[in-house]
Amino acid sequence: MFEHWDAELRRRYGSPKAEFAILALGKLGGGELNHSSDVDLLFLYSDEGELTPHISYHEFFNRLGKRILETFSTPHGAGSLFRVDLRLRPEGSAGPLARSLESMENYYAGFGETWERIALIKTRGIAGSRELAYEFSRQHQSFIYPKSTTRDLLDEIAHIKHRIERDIVGTANLERDVKLGRGGIRDIEFIVQTLQLIHAARHPFLQEPSMLKALRALRELDLLPTNDVLTLDKTYRFLRRVEHRLQIEAEQQTHVVPREPEALRRLALSLRFSSSEGFTAALHEKMRAVRPIFERIISKTPAAPAETHAVNNLAIFNEQKRAAKAFIDLEKSAAGFHIAPRTRQIFGKLRPVLIEWLAKSADPDATLNQFVRFVQAYGLRSLLFELLVANPRLLELLVKTFDASRFAGELLIRRPQLLEDITRDPAFHQPRSVAENLRRLDSLGADANNLDPIRAYRQRQLLRIILREVLGLASPTTTFADLSDLAEACLHFTVRLLGSEHLTVIALGKFGGHEISYGADLDVLFVGDDTRATQNLMIAMAQPTAEGNIWPLDPRLRPEGEKGPIICSVETYRWYYGNRAQPWELQALTRARAVTGPMQDDFIELAKGVWRQAGQHSDLPARIDNMLERIRRDRGSGSDLLDLKTGRGGIIEAEFLAQALQMRENIWEQNFERAIDRLHRYGHMTDSEVAKLKNAYGLLRL
Repeated sequence: MFEHWDAELRRRYGSPKAEFAILALGKLGGGELNHSSDVDLLFLYSDEGELTPHISYHEFFNRLGKRILETFSTPHGAGSLFRVDLRLRPEGSAGPLARSLESMENYYAGFGETWERIALIKTRGIAGSRELAYEFSRQHQSFIYPKSTTRDLLDEIAHIKHRIERDIVGTANLERDVKLGRGGIRDIEFIVQTLQLIHAARHPFLQEPSMLKALRALRELDLLPTNDVLTLDKTYRFLRRVEHRLQIEAEQQTHVVPREPEALRRLALSLRFSSSEGFTAALHEKMRAVRPIFERIISKTPAAPAETHAVNNLAIFNEQKRAAKAFIDLEKSAAGFHIAPRTRQIFGKLRPVLIEWLAKSADPDATLNQFVRFVQAYGLRSLLFELLVANPRLLELLVKTFDASRFAGELLIRRPQLLEDITRDPAFHQPRSVAENLRRLDSLGADANNLDPIRAYRQRQLLRIILREVLGLASPTTTFADLSDLAEACLHFTVRLLGSEHLTVIALGKFGGHEISYGADLDVLFVGDDTRATQNLMIAMAQPTAEGNIWPLDPRLRPEGEKGPIICSVETYRWYYGNRAQPWELQALTRARAVTGPMQDDFIELAKGVWRQAGQHSDLPARIDNMLERIRRDRGSGSDLLDLKTGRGGIIEAEFLAQALQMRENIWEQNFERAIDRLHRYGHMTDSEVAKLKNAYGLLRL
C-alpha cells in the first residue's frame, strides 16, 4: 500500500529529498496482533522542505498518509482491510497525520506524557526507510527510557489504570474484561512496561517491543522473581487466547466475557473447558493472581495527584521580579510553548529544593540565571526535572557548580550532556593519573592536523575535576595533583603527535611541584637545539579554537628570560648557571622536574649540582629575603591583607621559606607539602610550625 501510493504521488508531484517511514505501535509493534486488532501506526518523514512552490514536504507526506489511511478504511464487497488507528500520534486526532523527525522531537520533549512513553516502547519500523525508523528510536531513547525515574512515575501509571477501570470498564465488568479489567492483559503489560521504563536505560536488553520477550528478559536480569514471571506469562497467554476466541466469535473487537449462559458455555468449550463454571473459576484465579504483583510493583492505592504549592519566598534574590519571571519561564517554557502537566507537576516538587540550594549560594541571582540557561540548553526539560527530583545530589552539584565556577557553568551550558556523562563515569570518584589520561587521549582520534580532540578532552576533564571538588570528593592537594597530571598528559600527547620527542621538557614552578591550580600556565624549560619544533609545540599548546586551548606553556624562566633563546643545550645551561644566573634562577631549580625527552637525566643532574652549590652560600637567607622584597615592590599591590600571593605572610613567602630551608639543608623535593614533611622529618621544623605553615598555605591557595 505504501509503495503504491508513494510511487503514485511522486509521479504526480515529484520526489522530495526526504525519507518516509511507517512505525508500528501497540500489538503490531510488539508482533502480537489479535484476531480483530486495530493497527496502530505513526507516519514520519526525515526533513522539512519545499517540493514545488505550492507543495511543501509536510503537505506531500500528509497526502501520502491520507491516501494510505483512506485505502484501509474504504469499505469493499470482498471485505475490509485492517482498521488503522493513528490516534497515538502527537496531539492525537487533532495533530497532522505525518510529522518530521524534528517536529516529533519537539513534541515529545515539551509535551510528552507518561502514557506516550509507554506507547513508544512498542515502536517498530515496518515500511519505508529503516534508517529513519532507527534514527527515531535512537533520538527518543532518553524519552522512552529515562536514566532516572521518580515515585511519581509509578503513581501516574497507577492513576492511568485506575481511570481506565473507573471510566471505561466499570465496576460490573472488572472481573470479566480480560483486557482492561482488574488483573487483565493491561495490568500485565503495565507491570512489564513499568519495569522497562525503570531499568532499560541501564539494560538495553530490555528495550524490546514484544511483551513476552521483555518478560523473559526481566527474568534473566533477575528484575522480577521467577514465580511472578511464570504467573504473568501463563496468565497473559491464557487471557490472549480468551480474547482471540471472543473476537472470532463476535467478529468484532471485544474483550468482555459474556454473561449470557449459552454464549459463556460456547466460549468455555472452545477453550477446552468442560463447563462454564470451570472456565470462570480459572479466569478469576488467574486474574486475581496478577493484581497483587501489579500492586506491589506499581501502586496498591493510587495516591491523589500531588498538589503544587507555590514557593513565594524570593527574598533571597536581589532582583525578585526577575527571579519570579525566571521561575515562571522554567515552569511554562520561556518560548511560550505548552508544557505537559507532568512537567509542571515535577517542577512543582523541584522548585522548593532549588530555592533552598540557591539560598546557600554566594550569588543566588547569578546562579539562578545560569540554571535557567542550562535548562534551556538541555532541551528535554521534563527529563531533566525528573532526573533532578530523583537525584537531589545532582541538583546540589549543579547549583554549587554554577555558584563556584563561571568557566564550569558556561561549559555545562554549552554541553549539558557532560553533566551526566561525567558523573555517571564509574571512575568519577577517583583521581586520574597521567597514564590513564594518556590512555583515554589515545582513543580520541587526534592527529597533528587535528588537535581539537585534545582541547575538548582538557575541557571535559577540567569540568570533572571541578565537579569532584564541589562535591567534596577531592582535597585541594588532590585537586592540584589531578590538574597537574592532566596537564602533563596533554603535553606528553601533543609532543608525541607533533613528532617532537627529541625535545626535552623540564617543568618548573607549580607544574614542577605537581600542584598547579585552575587557569595556570605551565612553567617549562626546553633542552635541545630545535627552535622550530619548540615554537610549533608552544603554538599548538596555546592556539585557541572553539574547543579552547590545550595548555599554554611559559618558558620565561629560561636563561636571559624573554630576551634569551627559547631552547638551549645542556652545555649552555651549564655555562649560564655557573656564570650569569641570578640567585632567584638557581632557587627556581628547586622545582625542576623532568617531563619528557632524551636529555632529561643530564639536565636534572646539572640542576641538582648548581642548586646544591647555591645552597652552600653563607648569604643565602639574605639573597632570598632581598628577592622577596623585590617581588613585593615590583609585583605587589601594597596591601598585605588583600594581596594573598605577594603580601607579607602570603603564598610566595611560604614557598621561599621552604625553598631556603631546602637549599640550606640539601633537601631536593619539588612539591611544597612533601618538602615541608621532609624538613620536619629531619628536625628542621617543629610539629607546630608544620601544622601552621600547611594550614595557612592551604587556605591561601584556596
